[in-house]
Amino acid sequence: MADRIEVTGPTDRSARGEPTPLADVVALAGSGADPVAVPAATSIGITSVAGAISGVQRVIGSVVDSAADAASGGVRAATRRLRDAPRTTDDWGRDPELVRNAMLLAQLRWDVETGGAEHLPRRAGALIVVNSSRLAATALFTAFAISEAVDRPVRFVGRRTTPLLSAFDQRVGGLLAHPDELAGALRADELVVLTAEPQIGTRRAGAIDHVLVGAALATRSRVHPAAASSRPLARRARVEIGTATRPPRVRRGPLSELELADRLRDDIGDLLAEMGDIGTGTPLDWLPLSGMGAH
Repeated sequence: MADRIEVTGPTDRSARGEPTPLADVVALAGSGADPVAVPAATSIGITSVAGAISGVQRVIGSVVDSAADAASGGVRAATRRLRDAPRTTDDWGRDPELVRNAMLLAQLRWDVETGGAEHLPRRAGALIVVNSSRLAATALFTAFAISEAVDRPVRFVGRRTTPLLSAFDQRVGGLLAHPDELAGALRADELVVLTAEPQIGTRRAGAIDHVLVGAALATRSRVHPAAASSRPLARRARVEIGTATRPPRVRRGPLSELELADRLRDDIGDLLAEMGDIGTGTPLDWLPLSGMGAH
């Protein structure tokens, strides 16, 4: 056949048992060569590419395993509990297995030290109100850190509105910012984190939604102030939980909610003043000195 293209290089490689390079495979495909002339070694080249992909997957798997090995005892204990448990979600859509995986990843981002966990009830529900700063994801890392410290699920108020992000928030413990949903969780003896309005920096607390605080009053749940200190580009963070803020005893209704919200804001400010600044402003802030929940 006059227009037949002789394939010598790849054929020679095939005879020697060597895989056909991917570039040669592409060149043959674009040349219009008779398929009979394309050696069977082409499949060997494709197999080599698949082998390289498998190697990359093994490397990624080893990184995840290393992160799991470096995880603190609380996360490893949660992993053991979940290993034999069925994959389920609770009444609010929280997925324990996803939370455990998210906590593993969170340990790569944050190195959180948690204090004051002994102030929280062991079994009853409570609202934990914490200051927040912009770009710090305070609600998430606070809920994860407290959850590990007390070995209980901890939820947070403030599911995002974007459908995909809202679904993710729900599965890691996010609740709608609605007093009815918050009251339902507190009645079910859940611990819930509520953040104040974000501020620039972490040295003061922003305004607190008194309507949501009213859900704790309605369910007679304890309300704890908490101070969080972190920086957007730093790894180290700290969460300090205070004793329960006393609710007003005389007033009832919206005024009592406002008064409790003001007391909480003052108590958070006091915790922030006592805690000081944990960041050094140097690369030392990224060293794993304590670990999330390393108590």
